[in-house]
Amino acid sequence: MKDCEYSQISTHSSSPMESPHKKKKIAARRKWEVFPGRNKFFCNGRIMMARQTGVFYLTLVLILVTSGLFFAFDCPYLAVKITPAIPAVAGILFFFVMGTLLRTSFSDPGVLPRATPDEAADLERQIDIANGTSSGGYRPPPRTKEVIINGQTVKLKYCFTCKIFRPPRASHCSLCDNCVERFDHHCPWVGNCVGKRNYRFFYMFILSLSFLTVFIFAFVLTHVILRSQQTGFLNALKDSPASVLEAVVCFFSVWSIVGLSGFHTYLISSNQTTNEDIKGSWSNKRGKENYNPYSYGNIFTNCCVALCGPISPSLIDRRGYIQPDTPQPAAPSNSITMYGATQSQSDMCDQDQCIQSTKFVLQAAATPLLQSEPSLTSDELHLPGKPGLGTPCASLTLGPPTPPASMPNLAEAALADMMPRKDEHMGHQFLTPDEAPSPPRLLAAGSPLAHSRTMHVLGLASQDSLHEDSVRGLVKLSSV
Repeated sequence: MKDCEYSQISTHSSSPMESPHKKKKIAARRKWEVFPGRNKFFCNGRIMMARQTGVFYLTLVLILVTSGLFFAFDCPYLAVKITPAIPAVAGILFFFVMGTLLRTSFSDPGVLPRATPDEAADLERQIDIANGTSSGGYRPPPRTKEVIINGQTVKLKYCFTCKIFRPPRASHCSLCDNCVERFDHHCPWVGNCVGKRNYRFFYMFILSLSFLTVFIFAFVLTHVILRSQQTGFLNALKDSPASVLEAVVCFFSVWSIVGLSGFHTYLISSNQTTNEDIKGSWSNKRGKENYNPYSYGNIFTNCCVALCGPISPSLIDRRGYIQPDTPQPAAPSNSITMYGATQSQSDMCDQDQCIQSTKFVLQAAATPLLQSEPSLTSDELHLPGKPGLGTPCASLTLGPPTPPASMPNLAEAALADMMPRKDEHMGHQFLTPDEAPSPPRLLAAGSPLAHSRTMHVLGLASQDSLHEDSVRGLVKLSSV
């Protein structure tokens, strides 16, 4: 019992029994540390990328190596033979390419925050009401909402991962596991999704990279041709082997880069995304039924909106602090305030009290009693504050058990007159513990103990069945 109480009120333990009112000094955590999406963060959440960044490093290596070889082996010869502006222009293009690449790769593409549990539950309730079903019934599979944008009906799809209705033009990226606003595509070459907040930087990156690739390829050929005129073609290749490597890399990459730049130029002029164009969601012709409701009808306006419009702020607040939850104190039990104690631990302590109380009662009941001892009446054994034997028994109200310290006093008061006197031991028959009736059974009819009056000792009831059966056995023995 002492161990039980000590474990409940101990304030030196680091277990869950510790008081919640004693606040611990926990370092504040930022939201990027518990971000649910599949992303990687660097510099305390300032840099946000996808987890698959291997191709991104390949992109960096190709750009750095090709540009470095050009500046090291080609630019000195071209600056002397043609003009010093060639390395200057190449340097400007290189820094612009690297800046837009890093800006695209390290920024938030427009991730939509996921719904909180309360918001998700409220949204589920709204869906149930809209579909005319109860919360525990069958939920229809389609979950869409319809909105009107410039006279065109647009469906908003429900995301089962983020628990939200995605806004128009948003989609869920399966690689990053996030819903991205104005989702264009996931680009492994930049190691990030391309969406509303970084699309302009992505377009500037591929456009400037196209110019840089064409520029390097053109002047590498110029360098080889000028050298071949002086020493011959084979000798020119031997004198500048790095130019051969640069020409090969640029030749195989220029087609895809230039083609990608042209494709996204078309998308910007028509105000579409790669996702919408692949699915064939809209038509560029205004007269058709599925015309593009997001187009302004003017190429110049569409380009200005995509490239010169304001950048919306990030919605996930990845560098914000997590608000700690308010601690809730545990409910008191047995008139003792137990901090952090669980319900199962309280029940175990109550059961220990009942078992120890029962042990004392059984020891007192095992004392030999005289069979000829007159039966006790209600007046002889009337406890203060307890109803007599003549009054009907009131219904027992379940409640917390009485501490075992109070049980010996009650048992001694009830059994004080039952103990045999030394001068009356002769000539009387004693009851042994084996002859005592078992607690759960009633006395058989016709037995000497059946004519005695049963005494009901009303005390605080316990939920343990062993305690109740032991008290019944004690009551029947006390009537002898």
